[in-house]
Amino acid sequence: MKTTLGLIVGNRSFFPAHLAESGRAEMLRVLAEEGFDVVALGPEDTLYGSVVTMSDVEKCAALFRQHQSEIDGVLITLPNFGEEKAIANVLRLSGLDVPVLVHAFPDDLAKMSSADRRDSFCGKMSTCNNLSQYGIPYTLTSQHTMAPTSAGFRRDLQRFAATCRIVRGLKSARIGVIGARPAAFNTVRFSEKLLEFAGISVETLDLSEVFGQIARLPDQDARVAAKREEIAGYVNARGVPAEALTKMAKLGVVVDEWMAENRLVGTAVQCWTSMEQYFGVVPCTIMSMLSNRLLPSACETDAGGLLAMYALQLASGRPSALVDWNNNYGEDPDKCVLFHCSNLPKDLFAPGAAMDYQAIIAGTVGKENAYGTVVGRLKATPFTYCRISTDDLRGEITSYVGQGEITDDPLTTFGGVAVAHIAELQTLLAYICEMGLEHHVAINPSQVGGAVAEAFDKYLGWEVYHHDA
Repeated sequence: MKTTLGLIVGNRSFFPAHLAESGRAEMLRVLAEEGFDVVALGPEDTLYGSVVTMSDVEKCAALFRQHQSEIDGVLITLPNFGEEKAIANVLRLSGLDVPVLVHAFPDDLAKMSSADRRDSFCGKMSTCNNLSQYGIPYTLTSQHTMAPTSAGFRRDLQRFAATCRIVRGLKSARIGVIGARPAAFNTVRFSEKLLEFAGISVETLDLSEVFGQIARLPDQDARVAAKREEIAGYVNARGVPAEALTKMAKLGVVVDEWMAENRLVGTAVQCWTSMEQYFGVVPCTIMSMLSNRLLPSACETDAGGLLAMYALQLASGRPSALVDWNNNYGEDPDKCVLFHCSNLPKDLFAPGAAMDYQAIIAGTVGKENAYGTVVGRLKATPFTYCRISTDDLRGEITSYVGQGEITDDPLTTFGGVAVAHIAELQTLLAYICEMGLEHHVAINPSQVGGAVAEAFDKYLGWEVYHHDA
């Protein structure tokens, strides 16, 4: 999860240059403390490693081009007013297409002489003006000027890093869809072409190919035995037939190898009812294990839900789940029940999660063909929710995002479940219904809504409803 930033140190010839020297050193120290890798000019390249002249611009742009594959974002820091045109020219000539954070040092009221006054407060406006003229999108810090050592700026850095990871990850994501959309679920239709245009590729695998490859795997295959052991170590499977566990293991082997061969970051799976009718298990445990390994796996071939899971994972570094907005919670308008059958990752569950059979479809396919769910109660925690959809009629990728809290309110039911509290929930639910959006939503045990919204809107150009904004 390490993030690499290109650093541009602003400077202006008739402002105190020693501020560029000390400011650069302070910023590099903070970036190291916060775990960032940095690509930056050194004092051997330009005056204090800052950018002022066109020669400086060319050196910095060349350095960034040399490290283009490594740089996730760019941090502009202004220890004094800065040469705004030079800063914008670095970004233009470098060819980088990454998020940009603009930072300005605060002045000290005890150091307001011509020898020490920064004027970064004013210079930041000029830098932003030039970036706007150049058509370069940028992110602002939470306050206009901030000391790099402040807790607030450190939080801004980490939020910006999350935005950078989302943008880089989604611009080149490769996802897999296994099986056809369940016939009853028009809900999860999506446009592969809109995703491809956004840099997201979709690879497909028919269930017949999955079942065919499984049929060629002997029970004694070492890969199958290893996956059986992995399942046993992952979740309590007491009472689940051995035959069902072997089938799950074979499914896991086939999916793992297909994902590795195709360099996929996640999957969306036709999880009912062909799997149960013609193979004899639900794929939920294997999908749960994938998500827990940061290879998100979504139900019902929901590619948009998968991408939302992946975006939240990129932001937080933690596993995501896909759930239904499922039930009201009594009379509380700001609470609801989240549910899935479930394939939720183990890391989201409170102690006591176990493997079971899929209670809803067991009546249709038989309990003996429905083993493999992972059920239990989710841990109480703050969380972020997100949805990505393709609006084919308008040719747009759309999304919504917000934050809430998984509570420990009492609830007696089946599946993988949680009670969620979200401020102004009724407004959010009305938006989902008015816009005709899906009943699936991705959740993640983190607070990354702002980073996700900015990545989607400012840097990916997607339509975003940010419920907390």
